[in-house]
Amino acid sequence: MSKDNNFIKSAAILSLAGVLVKVLGAVYRIPLGNIIKEEGMGYYQTAYPFYVLLLTISTAGFPVAIAKLVAERKALGDHKGAYKVFKVALIGLSFGGVLTSLFLMANARHIVSYLGNKNAYYSLIALGPALFFVPIMSAFRGLFQGRQNMVPTAVSQISEQFFRVVSGLFLTYYLLDRGIPKAAGGASFGGSIGAIIGTIVIFIIFLFKKKEMEKEVVNSLYKEEYLAKDIVKDLLIIAIPITIGSAITPIMDTIDATLILKRLQSINYSVEQANDLYGQLKGYAQTLINLPQVFSIAIGVGLVPAIAEAQAKGNKREIKKIIESGIRITLLIGLPCAFGLFVLSQPIIGLLFFRNTSEVIQSTGEILRFLSFGVIFLTLVQTLTAMFQGLGRPLIPVINLFIGAILKIVLTYNLTTVPSINIKGAAISTVAAYGTAAILDLILLGAISKIRFNHKDIFLKPLISSIGMAIFVKMSYTLLLGILGERLSTIGAILIGVLTYVILLIITGTITDEDMALIPKGDKIAKKIKNFKLLK
Repeated sequence: MSKDNNFIKSAAILSLAGVLVKVLGAVYRIPLGNIIKEEGMGYYQTAYPFYVLLLTISTAGFPVAIAKLVAERKALGDHKGAYKVFKVALIGLSFGGVLTSLFLMANARHIVSYLGNKNAYYSLIALGPALFFVPIMSAFRGLFQGRQNMVPTAVSQISEQFFRVVSGLFLTYYLLDRGIPKAAGGASFGGSIGAIIGTIVIFIIFLFKKKEMEKEVVNSLYKEEYLAKDIVKDLLIIAIPITIGSAITPIMDTIDATLILKRLQSINYSVEQANDLYGQLKGYAQTLINLPQVFSIAIGVGLVPAIAEAQAKGNKREIKKIIESGIRITLLIGLPCAFGLFVLSQPIIGLLFFRNTSEVIQSTGEILRFLSFGVIFLTLVQTLTAMFQGLGRPLIPVINLFIGAILKIVLTYNLTTVPSINIKGAAISTVAAYGTAAILDLILLGAISKIRFNHKDIFLKPLISSIGMAIFVKMSYTLLLGILGERLSTIGAILIGVLTYVILLIITGTITDEDMALIPKGDKIAKKIKNFKLLK
């Protein structure tokens, strides 16, 4: 099996897990938003970016670094070195988790005061335990991903999210009578409980696999020892640029938490009104934008070790195939999601967050309409970043994202104070930031890898199929609205959109025989479609 099929199948495993995780996340965010409304979501989302920032500092680059080094050592036959990479990283990540957890617990009140949202205190401090356990869990995930075994990561992700949802919703209901700030804190503490469970689950899986790994170490034929100091150096060389790059997004979100609230207040919005609008942006609209990213994240996880291994073997043809497949599949996901959210922005908000007032639904729908096209660029940036990491050029996407971040700050600062734009200025700046980073990534990736992209197959065909789908979705919703009502019309239009998109992909030749082989019973489906001469 070729490496591009390997990474796609690996990505498929994580994508399936990711879909389940995001479904659980939607189950969490939707009733959560209906319970604590935009006010509570404002507190929750004020705390969350700072938590992610600390988590990124302590972990972000290391799972990728571990996976890359483990894959490279295994490709060389150095199983002892591969296992040693994990042990050294586990010690370092555990130490980092202790430091960041203690820092948050000691400074939570000062942090939320600085952010200008003191009621977010409970939401922030409740995430302290997660900062200790997530780094440990990340070390185990990096080990298994480097071995191109995505099942342990998938199982731990599902376990983590399931317990996050169950415990978070329970605590939110339980604490609601004590005030929305504390209820939002209960929702946050669900994240800590999920992290604890996820760590326990992946550790148990590790214990079952440990003998197999130790046997590989004993039978390793590679003689040169991989010294701990060299491992630390190699981990840091890979992890630091990735961490810096990964930190840019939570830094932008943390800046948003401060900048948006203060800029809105500068045009006579009260603290409460500014917090409510921020909750609509981050708690409602951004939640939907994040859903499609599960696929690009999964693709990226599979890409890093696959490209690293192909590069270690000097197989340039394989690298080209992996890169082209990764970009094409990312666009096959990102484009239809963006167009679908654009044409059904307000109906989708009304469907999911139905307990809010019509004014909130309308306002959030407008925000989502502006934010929807960010899906294309967000997913592309994640996939392209993984490609640069696999190629050993992690600083390039960091620089490009930094350029996008500067643009976002400038646009947010200026647009949010325009009364007719207000909070939508933050949405526009997000799309512009990631659009800039994605375009720069594509240009430089082509120049560095010397790949001449097949624009027709990679870009044009998915775009045509997505536009066609969006037209059918809008027409379907309009026709069904007078018959079924808003909610059923929205669901019906989405289902019609999915079916239409699949048909258009087949008609335009975007889906190939090789793609069909990757899905259950795809070979049989492909044979039937071939009878109509619609599949390549």
